Amino acid sequence: MSQQSQPKLVIIGGGFGGLYAAKALKKATLDITIIDKRNFHLFQPLLYQVATGVLSPADISSPLRLILRGHENTTVLLDEALDIDTGSKRVILKDHESIDYDYLIVATGVSHHYFGNDQWQPHAPGLKTIEDATEIRRRIFSAFEEAEKENDPGKREAWLTFAIVGGGPTGVELAGAIAEIAHGALKGDFRRIDPDDARIILIEGIDRVLPPYPTNLSAKAKASLEKLGVTVETKSIVTHITGESLTVRQGESQKEIKAKTILWAAGVKASKMGEILAKSTGVALDRVGRVMVEPDLSVKDHPDIFVIGDLAHFAHQGDKPLPGIAPVAVQQAQYLAKLLNRKFQGESLPPFKYNDRGNLAVIGQNAAVVDLGFVKLSGFLAWLIWVWAHIYYLIEFDNKLIVMIQWGWNYFTKGRGARLITGETASAHIGNLSADASIYASKSGELIGKS
Repeated sequence: MSQQSQPKLVIIGGGFGGLYAAKALKKATLDITIIDKRNFHLFQPLLYQVATGVLSPADISSPLRLILRGHENTTVLLDEALDIDTGSKRVILKDHESIDYDYLIVATGVSHHYFGNDQWQPHAPGLKTIEDATEIRRRIFSAFEEAEKENDPGKREAWLTFAIVGGGPTGVELAGAIAEIAHGALKGDFRRIDPDDARIILIEGIDRVLPPYPTNLSAKAKASLEKLGVTVETKSIVTHITGESLTVRQGESQKEIKAKTILWAAGVKASKMGEILAKSTGVALDRVGRVMVEPDLSVKDHPDIFVIGDLAHFAHQGDKPLPGIAPVAVQQAQYLAKLLNRKFQGESLPPFKYNDRGNLAVIGQNAAVVDLGFVKLSGFLAWLIWVWAHIYYLIEFDNKLIVMIQWGWNYFTKGRGARLITGETASAHIGNLSADASIYASKSGELIGKS
């Protein structure tokens, strides 16, 4: 069968879902086009290490064309998907003629969710992209530089206060990493301040951190954070954020925390591709805009369109949707590859079933929590499992090697060689919020086609 007569599969999004689908279909009799606004796959689970100066962006990114270079049936397009015409089965692109499809996989992920308070975004950036990570890195290390120059004790204290909103895995990882920066990596680097005076505050709305984890592991994570010097405030709801402070409600009382570095890890919302699919197919969305998919990951009444990864709300296994983590997207991608191959042979496949191999979250060096279902671990052994799992899932061998070497060096030296301050001047962190606001406003729209 010639390539021209092969069924056309279009994949929107080069994250875990989209990329692993393309990889699994390397030998399929399909003409595959993968579309993404970025020319690289980003290993998001380690993005916080870029934000805290452990790794550089290139350490956790791989060019899509390099990864798929040996896939003769796959074309990579650097572009943005604007719409889907289900009648004529075409994907409308921003800078290219429309692409026809016989099958469509949408895996465009999620972005930050401020629960109706998008005005907080310039003051409290989230962590989903390389740009987010380098901006957070700039803010963290700029804060110590500004504190070094500050003569007013109150203002210096505000510069040395770091507030992280959200006690899920990202918030816990950020809080632990910033604590290690303040209480270890920067030791002896400054003359007028002691980085050890820094306050790191982790704020969570419910009664414990790491809500998806068993209660005992949440308690151990909290204890590990406190051992690192993190103040954990649970049952605390953020009601207001400015460039200088945030207001927190605890029960009937409210308090203001003076902090010039505020980071957001409290929620996500689906990419705009969810709205596009709802408009073009009539599919239902959940409250954060994720697509309600069928048991085989297809869109209702559109068996040729599939949604996977963070954008999919899969409610056919257990009493809650599957979590937005990389293993879910990878398994869904591999399932779809089998499903499509079976379709071409006139066969069917049972509904998708996620094989939960466990959850991992790192708190700091030698400290992590792991829930493998049959066993729950914390401390050094859990940390080793976390290290192995993340090295294993990195895409390219050179990334695996570089990250292993960097982690080994950091383990013994406790240094963070990637703590570069890039972008605007350090004082622009707070002093030019109007500029920051316009920059973030331009980024706030979800990047369709990006996981």
